[in-house]
Amino acid sequence: MPMKQYVWVFCFCWFSFGLIGQENNLANQYFNDGEYEKAATIYKNLYNTNPSVDFYFKRLMDCFGALGKYNEAETLVKKEISKRPKESQLYITYAQLLEKQGDLEKSNKQYKEALKTLDRDPIQYFKLGSAFLENGKYDLAIEVYEKGDKITGGNAGFAYNLADVYRRKGDIQKMLEYYIIGLDNKTIQVASLKNVLISYLPQDKYADLQGMIYDKLDKNPDNLDYLDLLQWSFLQKKDFANALRQAKAIDKITSGNGSEVYELALIIENESDYKTAIDGFNYIKNLGEGTAYYLEAERHILICRRNQIIQKNDYNQLDLTALEQEYEEFRIKHAKSRALAPLMIEYAELEARYLNNISKAIQILDELVKNPIIDQRIKSQAKLDLADYYLISGERWESTLLYSQVDKDYMEDQLGEMARFRNAKLSYFAGDFHWAQEQFDILKQATSKLISNDAIDLSVFILDNLNQDTTGEALTMYSQAELKVFQNQYEEALAILDTILIDYKENSLVDDVWYLQGQIFNKQKKTELAIEKFNGVVDKYKEDIRADNSLYELAKIYDYQKEDKTKAMELYERLFTEYSGSVLAVESRKRFRKLRGDNI
Repeated sequence: MPMKQYVWVFCFCWFSFGLIGQENNLANQYFNDGEYEKAATIYKNLYNTNPSVDFYFKRLMDCFGALGKYNEAETLVKKEISKRPKESQLYITYAQLLEKQGDLEKSNKQYKEALKTLDRDPIQYFKLGSAFLENGKYDLAIEVYEKGDKITGGNAGFAYNLADVYRRKGDIQKMLEYYIIGLDNKTIQVASLKNVLISYLPQDKYADLQGMIYDKLDKNPDNLDYLDLLQWSFLQKKDFANALRQAKAIDKITSGNGSEVYELALIIENESDYKTAIDGFNYIKNLGEGTAYYLEAERHILICRRNQIIQKNDYNQLDLTALEQEYEEFRIKHAKSRALAPLMIEYAELEARYLNNISKAIQILDELVKNPIIDQRIKSQAKLDLADYYLISGERWESTLLYSQVDKDYMEDQLGEMARFRNAKLSYFAGDFHWAQEQFDILKQATSKLISNDAIDLSVFILDNLNQDTTGEALTMYSQAELKVFQNQYEEALAILDTILIDYKENSLVDDVWYLQGQIFNKQKKTELAIEKFNGVVDKYKEDIRADNSLYELAKIYDYQKEDKTKAMELYERLFTEYSGSVLAVESRKRFRKLRGDNI
């Protein structure tokens, strides 16, 4: 062919494609604008010119449907079926057209015709099933997937599709049955199944899932997939004891190092089920001293025992003495370990705050501060508590020296801010209100929101009371009562507070006195008296600064001590809704969600 002819053919083709492209764009514009008559005219021309382009056929069908031209649409789809009799989607298109006209009998016939197009290619079954699913034809989708599952011997993954259809139908039992089948034939992975179930399995159906898993484990007790899924299902229901039992079984079967049991025990500890958490950590401990998590397990056993006793505020002297002995044994056993430090800070707190053995607390922290292997930051944290205990024992200057050391070492750090706050609080206890108030004013800008909020509260508290009583006599008495509480001298503190209520009954300190009385009564385990005082603040002084604190104390009492979940949730919710700006609102919302059963 001469070169001129080549050029002519190329130009003609290029021009033709350009025209088709312009027509296509114009038709699409008409279609998108809802001008179906104009769009249909162009699409019809494009379809006749390019009958193999499926897009033009579909758009022309859409136009005819929108215009109500069902006869033209039927003629068109029949024409396509005659050309492509094995194309299942065409029968679905025809069935939908008939369904739109109300002819359900003929429509169902065409759906059945679509089924006849299937051969032994699994992809066809997936495509047709998906098409039925998109059109809400769940029973037909099930029929397709069941046929596909049969011809492939259950190895092509149709179990997942069948489970999904039954989920959409709301048949949870069937959904679970097919998910289990998928696990059996390895076409569904446990991790993927967990993601599906956490979204779609109702809480009241977990027992059904567990029943199916137990049936499988009866025949194959060492199946790790089923043990894993069973453990996970118990965890979702917060049945921690059974979850831990499965984790132990998995660890024994796999000859593991206890890592999964350890991680689960941490979760359980975080959920405040200390008894079960201790069981998990003891399992790790019993694996032997040379194992990876032995020391951490020992450490967490102590943490759980401490929380188990103290958090519920339900203990006696024997409980405290037993816990003291465990701390002492840990200290002796791990004297050369860096892991010792945080626990020794807790040990000292036990001695100072609960056993009232200040000299022992000071000795423990003094040894910690002098230990060369301990991290400097942890030493500084210990110094802050050591300063507190010196203050409890009446050695004010030793306290301020230690606070100042930490302040100097961590001037631009939250640790330094805490040291400055406690030093200012010490001045407040001493009655030097103006200097203390100036320091609290500066600490309003602290990077720690907790320190900032406490500083704001104390600054406002001092100013309000000095404005009302310029002599500061009532405020002096109140600060002395707070110091007595700090020093574990509860009866002396209560005596001072009673005097304030008698001698300064018109003073604005009443809500503060009630709040402090509530704290003392709770420390003394006089729970009902504590509730009475906190309720008094919430009911009569709801606009004052102690209201959110009192509400939070009430919520904790009902949560941890009375174990009244409903009442605790009510109080937490009230706090984060009525006092949304409170620093306690975030923690209250978090605890509320945990009690509600949310996964957080």
